[in-house]
Amino acid sequence: MKKYVASGEIPLKNFTDNTCAPASFCFRTLLKNREIRVNGKRVGADMLLHAGDEVAYYLTPAQEKKTGFEMIYEDENVLVIDKESGVNSEAVFSALAERGEAYFIHRLDRNTAGLLVFAKTKAAEEELLRAFRERRAEKIYLARVLGKMPSLHSVEEAYLIKDEKNSRVRVSNQPIGEKIITEYEVVAEEGETSVLKITLHTGKTHQIRAHMAYFGHPVVGDTKYGNDAYNRAHNLTRQRLIAKSLCIQGEGVLAYLCDKTFQSDKEL
Repeated sequence: MKKYVASGEIPLKNFTDNTCAPASFCFRTLLKNREIRVNGKRVGADMLLHAGDEVAYYLTPAQEKKTGFEMIYEDENVLVIDKESGVNSEAVFSALAERGEAYFIHRLDRNTAGLLVFAKTKAAEEELLRAFRERRAEKIYLARVLGKMPSLHSVEEAYLIKDEKNSRVRVSNQPIGEKIITEYEVVAEEGETSVLKITLHTGKTHQIRAHMAYFGHPVVGDTKYGNDAYNRAHNLTRQRLIAKSLCIQGEGVLAYLCDKTFQSDKEL
């Protein structure tokens, strides 16, 4: 059994996604079998939680093992994990916080797999946040996109406008919103798709997915910005996008990380 307490109003489904990755994988099954209890009462449907509500998940051993991530590096200052597609970054943080002190540094979209780094101390948190802010954290992504690219390598610039209400962004060539810079290199061409190595020179919400879709090569499986007909025809519900490598040019307490490059084991 895993037990948590809600800190504010939130649907049970959203709370589960953000708090307990093993339960998020089998949420519908848990509801059907009434294996979730809110304040001690079994529930069989999604509901609105309130601050102070206690939620208990009665998971089987097999369900509890499905954490949704693997630890690939840990020392006294940082944790680096390899996240599965379908897991919220917040749920990973929640699981790490159960092990001890942890600090949230950055996130990946739910259906993007790959590397996340967390701090274990306040000093490490401050340095990691500086490194990300100063572009000293290099993240390389692999993406499978629809179609053949116009060139084998390019650095693309545009502007990104957030639509908070609909949890989307829009890309434009007009100087409004935030400037985005996305570099890609073609790794392979396979059938109707291309595999790209992507480097972000700016790190904005949904940048890769929205920017690739903007110039006509959406990420395969992307249900928000992608090609719906292609995704339906191939029964794809999650974007083929991986945060594949991470290199942090650390300073101060994290200077020793400069010679390390972390690699995800996830494949497209």
